[in-house]
Amino acid sequence: MTSATAGPVAVAAAAPALGISPDMYPTEDDLPYEEEILREPFKLKGWWRYLVARATAPFSKRAIIYERALKALPGSYKLWHAYLRERLDHARPHPISHSAYASLNNTFERALATMHKMPRVWVLYLTSLLDQRLLTRARRSFDRALRAMPVTQHDRIWPLYLRLASLPACPVETSLRVFRRYLQYDPSHAEDFIEFLISANRWQEAADRLASVLNDDGFRSVKGKTRHQLWLELCEILTKHADEVAGLKVDAILRGGIRKFTDEVGKLWTSLADYYVRRTLYEKARDVFEEGVASVMTVQEFSVVFEAYTQFEQSMLAAKLEAAEEEGAGSEGEEEVGRKNGLEKLSKKFLAGCWLNDEDDTDLRLARFERLLDRRPELLSSVLLRQNPHNVEEWHRRVKLFEKDPARQVATYVEAVKTVDPMKAAGKPHTLWVAFAKMYEKHNRLDSAEEIFKRATQVNFKAVDHLASIWCEWAEMELRHNNFDKAIELMRQATAEPSVEVKRRAAAEGDEPVQLRVHKSLKLWSFYVDLEESLGTLESTRAVYERILDLRIATPQIILNYAYLLEENRYFEDAFKVYERGVKIFKYPHVKDIWVTYLTKFVRRYQRSKLERARELFNEAVKQAPPQEKKVIYLQYAKLEEDYGLAKRAMNVYDEAVRAVPNSEKMSMYEIYIARAAELFGVPRTRQIYEQAIESGLPDKDVMTMCMKFAELERNLGEIDRARAIYVHASNYADPNSHPEFWKKWNEFEIQHGNEDTFREMLRIKRTVSASRSQVYMLRGPSV
Repeated sequence: MTSATAGPVAVAAAAPALGISPDMYPTEDDLPYEEEILREPFKLKGWWRYLVARATAPFSKRAIIYERALKALPGSYKLWHAYLRERLDHARPHPISHSAYASLNNTFERALATMHKMPRVWVLYLTSLLDQRLLTRARRSFDRALRAMPVTQHDRIWPLYLRLASLPACPVETSLRVFRRYLQYDPSHAEDFIEFLISANRWQEAADRLASVLNDDGFRSVKGKTRHQLWLELCEILTKHADEVAGLKVDAILRGGIRKFTDEVGKLWTSLADYYVRRTLYEKARDVFEEGVASVMTVQEFSVVFEAYTQFEQSMLAAKLEAAEEEGAGSEGEEEVGRKNGLEKLSKKFLAGCWLNDEDDTDLRLARFERLLDRRPELLSSVLLRQNPHNVEEWHRRVKLFEKDPARQVATYVEAVKTVDPMKAAGKPHTLWVAFAKMYEKHNRLDSAEEIFKRATQVNFKAVDHLASIWCEWAEMELRHNNFDKAIELMRQATAEPSVEVKRRAAAEGDEPVQLRVHKSLKLWSFYVDLEESLGTLESTRAVYERILDLRIATPQIILNYAYLLEENRYFEDAFKVYERGVKIFKYPHVKDIWVTYLTKFVRRYQRSKLERARELFNEAVKQAPPQEKKVIYLQYAKLEEDYGLAKRAMNVYDEAVRAVPNSEKMSMYEIYIARAAELFGVPRTRQIYEQAIESGLPDKDVMTMCMKFAELERNLGEIDRARAIYVHASNYADPNSHPEFWKKWNEFEIQHGNEDTFREMLRIKRTVSASRSQVYMLRGPSV
């Protein structure tokens, strides 16, 4: 019988000879399990039941059971895994130098003899070796695991292997070999290798790996990094470790990134300049900075490059000043050496005073630094213009930067008018031409200014008003220099209508330039007519006004100005004809001022001599006017009848007016009607108007007011009963709560002119009205 299947008596008898402690002997409680495994020693079920029953036993006793079971079942994964886990838990509290770890490793090796295809066993073993820091044994075990297991399960081993390679105690060369092997298995984790190379200061290989990753169009970052971020990492390595990286064309790589990526271009420019600085190629670095500030497209990128540029120039200046101080401190020793060297002394004698031999370029560096700071506004303006070369306002601001340099201003204006496309311009492009010409005018170069204006009139602007402004500015310049005839001639030229042939050619081409439409510009004609009024004759001025009317571009103000011109020259009938044309051209509300002026001046001129014609004009004006504009005309009409016509006709006009005006103006119109009737025909004549007003549908408040005035009139005339009847009628419109002034007035009237019965009747009516109003309020509800 083998030891794996021996009974408890045999085990107990053999124990003293094996040196096993008596505590490890099988007890009476173990007999059922011992008998079961004696009957069926090669069945896992019996051994597992035995282990479960002795779960609380000491580990040494359970280890004996495990060993016996594994001797009978060496291929049982379940037994090996449970045994290894228990051995791990048993060894973990001890230091790694304890013998328990040696037993643990020996057990793992025995297990792997049959369990070498089981990844969990390998993972437990390899993890334990890493914890024990047995690097050589762990490395060899990792290699054995990779050889023993299929490739599909290598992904469970490599994370642990990379953990080994990342340990500080692991030799760098070993780590490099491990990472290179891993990239052969999974190339997508190249970033992990690159990070390791950077941490190990292997800059050359890190740069090579980054470059290969960026050249691979199919590469996708497992860490979520963009190609731009990877590019920036490469740039940082190339620039900060320029002396340790060889074989890569740094300039070409960085410039390729600048062309490829649009964001954070400033950082790439500064990296390229920093690369040349570290290579002590300072002039090349300066050229890179200049190229950078001249090509970036945003203000933010410009700020990055310019800030680095200024720091570079400042550091160059500081280094030179520091070197000069050191040379001054050691000048005595250098002079002694110079005396001993005759050839050097002779060369200094001949080259003394030559600027090429002057090694002290501190002033030059200082001038460069100051010049750079002075150029900042100009460089910033260039950035904004690169963003939008058609920004007119930015071109004006750029010109102001060169106020003390007329030549630069001229060059800027020339560049601006060549660059700005009028169809795409942001702003008013004609202002560039005007400012350009005014600059020449300011320097008494009138011929050059005229040439600029002439060229500007040939530009196809987007809006007619832009071209019209050019012509007006040109004429104003001529006026400032007393060239009056030339100014008028320019206006004639600007307002001349193109020939039929020119129009036909433009229609055939399908693109009508503003030069063919500028002759209808109201701005041009207004300026032209002002010139003619100031400098021309009456006939020429009238011709211009007539041309404006023929082109149908006149405004109400132009009509009024034309008529006023004719009136000043006593052409009254012609002026009235102009008014007639104006009221036919325009509609309300634009024609209002023309009608009012026309009627006023016609009445003032002819008074009663052409009364019928004046009445026809007023009737026509009233007919055209909307209700809200009729009141003014009716009052003028009535005034005409009062002054030069018949009073009865004036009353008819007032009567027509109160029916025609809107409800909001009826009350004021009735008040005027009543006042004029009382003055012309006496107070009794107003009774009819009061009655008409009360029944005309005025608002309740206005009816009540009118009734109170009517009652006061009757009281003054001694008609007490009529006045009381009016108060009774008005009480239907007066709520005692909201109109106490009405009831107070009636109360005073009854006290003065009534008796007890009439006073009681007033109080009864007041209670009735109050009750009816309260009932209506309750039915309708309170107003919100």
